[in-house]
Amino acid sequence: MRKLFYRLVSIVLSLVSGMLAGAVFKQLWKLVAREEEAPEATDPRRSWKEVLPAAALQGAVFATVRAAVERAAVQSGRKLTGSTSER
Repeated sequence: MRKLFYRLVSIVLSLVSGMLAGAVFKQLWKLVAREEEAPEATDPRRSWKEVLPAAALQGAVFATVRAAVERAAVQSGRKLTGSTSER
């Protein structure tokens, strides 16, 4: 039962971090590129020089947000349970 609970929490955190990362990336892209939407890799009108930096930035944002959400969840879990063990 405990594993099921942790799996459910993990799924919820993944969804939340994905939505948060998408919102952060969208706002960051507006600031950096001064465009509303980032270029899609399949857009034939966009060059490699436009698509690849956007993808790299998006990946960095998603990884950073995911790590922050996971770290906060682990620390919160430790505080709630009083556990100091590593996993």
